[in-house]
Parts: sequence; structure tokens; C-alpha cells
Amino acid sequence: MKRVSFDELVVHLRGTLAALPDQRQGQNRSYAMADFGLSAFSVFFTQSPSFLAHQRTMQQARGHHNAQSFFHVQQIPCDNQIRQMLDPVPPATLFPVYDRIYDTLREQGILERFRGVHDSTLIALDGTWYHSSSKIHCPCCSTLEHNNGAITYYHSAVTPVIVAPGQSEVIALRPEFITPQDGHTKQDCELAAAKRWLENHSARYRCGTVTLLGDDLYAHQPFCRRTLLHGFHFLFTCKPQSHATLYQWVNLLQPGPDLGSLKLRVKVGSQWQTHTYRWANQVPLAEGEGALKVNWCELTVTHKDGQTLYHNAWITDWPITQQNVAALVASGRARWKIENENNNTLKTKGYHLEHNFGHGQEHLSSLLAAMNILAFLFHTVLGFTDEHYRLIRATLPTRKTFFQDVRALVRYLHFPSWQGLLRFMMRGLEIGPYAKPT
Repeated sequence: MKRVSFDELVVHLRGTLAALPDQRQGQNRSYAMADFGLSAFSVFFTQSPSFLAHQRTMQQARGHHNAQSFFHVQQIPCDNQIRQMLDPVPPATLFPVYDRIYDTLREQGILERFRGVHDSTLIALDGTWYHSSSKIHCPCCSTLEHNNGAITYYHSAVTPVIVAPGQSEVIALRPEFITPQDGHTKQDCELAAAKRWLENHSARYRCGTVTLLGDDLYAHQPFCRRTLLHGFHFLFTCKPQSHATLYQWVNLLQPGPDLGSLKLRVKVGSQWQTHTYRWANQVPLAEGEGALKVNWCELTVTHKDGQTLYHNAWITDWPITQQNVAALVASGRARWKIENENNNTLKTKGYHLEHNFGHGQEHLSSLLAAMNILAFLFHTVLGFTDEHYRLIRATLPTRKTFFQDVRALVRYLHFPSWQGLLRFMMRGLEIGPYAKPT
């Protein structure tokens, strides 16, 4: 496999950021637009809100700094300058970098590991907040009015990722931001943003067979039809409370050819569980003539004492049989990875997605969120393609320890490159080419 270096990723990012629109007037252009963008990105990549302050201090004391050697930042702007210059820049400006990473992973066969039912690529959709405040707001904010009259201003986005059963990593794709739309009086919402994502990006990701995963919000006739229209399959969570018509039909079916069932004993760790599957094909998703016919399945997991450990159900356009029901359910259950391995990681594992790094009055909040997600994607790619990075991450006990070590080292020491930092860490850990002879 061809190794993808961190420097290659940064060079491509710098080339993209160099083309950012520059709205400055006159000759006062001491900083390149790429320096503004890369300075902001460096904070997210290192998970260090004070990274730039430390590098300015290092520059003053020693004449060089890690922002230059890692991220090719020629001059470090101040924080207010960064916010001011990046506010007019839409987050879609970063999409070519997302695309370059996706294309590289596909060309190198890494996406082949991310397969689900019928060997399809699984793309999970979910919405998440990345800013909320009762005071700070801008024209792009969404609003939530409470019963007591108070208003919460917030930003949110649909953050699609590629997932797969048995894969702990997720691969972030182009996000779709939930923001007021020109010509629309109604407030934007997650489902409308997901429809825009399909319209704008489905052709890019329709390489082979693709199955969309989503929670119950997506399991409704208009969105299912739109998914099929764009050449995707779907596998969405389906709850009885919001799908009364479908469950009325299922409950009338008799066990046998119309209502299949399968019971399996599965060992999970040291415990045995019973997995009971039920499924039915061609049941109406809604009332009325011309309703979309979908295929339904459910899984109930019970302990040996009869206690229910898990229960969920899904709808899909894939025909369901005794041979594929377990694979379908395994793919459906992989949807939780967008919450645990993506959104939760971005919010609680050092990226601080919900922190207000800068709000602005135009695009700043969404642009910084897109950079934060991109930084997470950079680390994901390095975990797949950089053996030194992978060795260090595997040796250190946690993700938190890795980033603590990086923050401490780059604060006090200058390294000629990112690879120079990794070599220093390997020497200290005595791993890889620096392992002690046995």
C-alpha cells in the first residue's frame, strides 16, 4: 500500500486554502490566506487551543516554530485576524480536501474494508449540534424557543460517515450544514439538509453499491423514495410509535412464508445470548394507495435468563431472507458508530466540537466545524496509512495520552517536520526502528 504522508495532506490543504477569496483592500496583505486557514486547522489537528500562542512564543525565542515545520504556516496571525478573515469563507471551500482523501482511500483499497450487506458501502447519516448559546448568535443560526420564552441559538449539521460492522473507525464525508436557506420561510432542519446532501453529493459517492443508514427520522416515505431516486439503497431504524400503519400490517401477518423468523445462539465474550430475528417483505410504509412497499425486520437479543438485552427494527429496500437477515441487521446496527465513533469523539475526545472557537456573522462557525471534522479525518487517514503513527497510537494506552504527549512536546521543542516528531516519540517509546534488540 502506498503510504500517504501527513506532509502530502497538508500540501493539498494549503493549496486549497491558498485559493480562498481575499476581501482585503489595498496593500495590507502581510499574511497569506493560507496562513489564516492553516493556523486555524493546526489548533484542531493538535487538539491544542493554545497551540498558536505557544508557537508565537517559540518564534520570538528561537526564530522558528512548529506551525511552520508541521503546517507550512509562514507567519502566524493573531486569533482575531484569523476569525475576521475566515468569517466570509463558506465551509464548502474545504470539500476538495475531503474529496482528495476519499479518492485516495478508495484507490488504495481501504474502503474495501468498509462493506456491509450485499457487499455495499454503508453511509450513515445523522445530525449533530456544534454550537449553542442563549446570547451569541448570527443570521445563520437556527433557533429553539422554549416554553418560558427563552431562545436557544444553535448551529447543527448532518455529518455523513462511512461505517462497517467490525470496524471501529469511521470515514467522514462532506458534511451538510443546517442553516437558513434562501427563498425559504421555514427554518431549515436535519431532514431537509439530508435531502440537499443527497442532491449535491450522491453522484460523488455512488461508486458501487451504497446503502444509507439512518435513525427513525429518515424512515419515511418521501426520504426513502428520494434515496432510491439517487441510486442508493436504504436501511433505516423503524419505531412502532411513528409507523403505525406498517406495524398494523406486520401484526396481522402469520408466522410462516409471510412472516419469517430465525433464532440463533450467539456467544458474546463469555456469555451466550439468543438472537431472534423476524422479517416481512413488501409491507406498506404509509397509508393510502400507492404507498411505498418496504421490507421490515427486527432483532431481539435475550440473556439466558430471558432478560431482553436489546431490541430494534429496521426497514429496507433489500429483499430479506433467512440467509441475509443477520447481515442486514448487523449493517443496521453499525449506524450507532456515527454517534459513538464520530459525533461523540468530536465532542468529548479532545476536538471540542461544541466549543465556541469563533462564531462570526457569516460562515465562521460552520467553517471551523468543517475544519475540526477534517482534522479528525486526517488522523483517521494517518491511522490507516502511516506505520509510524499507527505504532505510536498502538503503544500509548489511550487517544488522550497521545494528544497530551503531542501538546507537551510541541510546546517546548521544535521539530523539523511532523515525521520528526513521530521519530522522536518512537525513540522515547523504543518502538519500530528504535525498538531494543531482544
